[in-house]
Amino acid sequence: MTPTDKIHHGQNIRRFREMLNMKQEALAHELGTEWNQKKVSLLESKETVDQELLEQVAKALHVPVDAIKNFTTEAAYNIISNNSFENCAQPASIFYNSTINPVDKLAEALEENKKLYSQLLQEKDEKIALLQKLLDNK
Repeated sequence: MTPTDKIHHGQNIRRFREMLNMKQEALAHELGTEWNQKKVSLLESKETVDQELLEQVAKALHVPVDAIKNFTTEAAYNIISNNSFENCAQPASIFYNSTINPVDKLAEALEENKKLYSQLLQEKDEKIALLQKLLDNK
């Protein structure tokens, strides 16, 4: 990284949010009830963001914290310019050093869905038992 290629956490948050085709309002919703579009806009203008908030935002964007902390335009340019797209022997070479593993992310999402489904089934069973108890008492 060159001295002129300073990392701007807020701009990186905006870049990742836009790459995910996410509006500021949607990110605010993911971050919680105390967040709104204006607060996200202010966050994206900050050069540095504290670690705890970076972790919260990274979780909401489903990206590693290091991606937000270390992304630079020059690094992205170097990755693109150093790859020959004429030779497509390794079309995924741009992601060679990526810390994002889509299979892991998919497995993680499936596990979360499985837990949610189990919780919903348990709640349904509890409601049925309660209704049955109310019917039995009549």
